[in-house]
Amino acid sequence: MSGKMKGISGKEMKVVSFLELEGKRFFRREDIRDFFTSDNEMNVYLHRLRKKDRIVKLNRDKYYLVPIKAYEGKWSEHPFVVVDEMFEDVEYCIGGKAAAYHWNLIDQIPTQVDVFSRTRQGEKEIFDFTVKMRRVRKLPDYTKEETDGHRFFVATEEESKKWA
Repeated sequence: MSGKMKGISGKEMKVVSFLELEGKRFFRREDIRDFFTSDNEMNVYLHRLRKKDRIVKLNRDKYYLVPIKAYEGKWSEHPFVVVDEMFEDVEYCIGGKAAAYHWNLIDQIPTQVDVFSRTRQGEKEIFDFTVKMRRVRKLPDYTKEETDGHRFFVATEEESKKWA
C-alpha cells in the first residue's frame, strides 16, 4: 500500500462499519448479503475492498476485515488464528517450524506456517507470512491449543521435535 489511505464509498463504509460494530474481524459473504441487491454487486464491492487493502480473502467464502485503526493499512493477526479461520471445520494440524516455535523448541520466528490436511494443498500469502498447505493421508499427532481466545490444532510437542 502506498502510505496514503484510499477512499471508500458510502456503501463500502456501511459494510465496514457494520462489521466493526458487530466485532466481526472474520466474516462470511452471508454476513453482508443484505447490503447488496445481487451476488454480482456484492462481488464488485468485495473486489474493490480487496484492492483497497480493507479486506483479505481467506477462502472461497471467508474474509478478514483489516481494522480501521490499522496504521497505513499495515496489520497482522496471529497466524494460528488465521489458519483456524481458513480451515473452519476441516480437520487440519499446524506443524513444521511454526509448531516447533509454538513449543519453544526454536527461537527464530518462522515466516511460513506448515499446515497438514487431508483435503487442501498449495500456498497462500497472508499478511506477512505464508501458509503452506500440505495434503497428507495421515495427520501428525496433534493437540488443541488456544491463543487470543481462539482454538487451533497444532502438532504435539513430541511430534514437533523433528522440526527443531
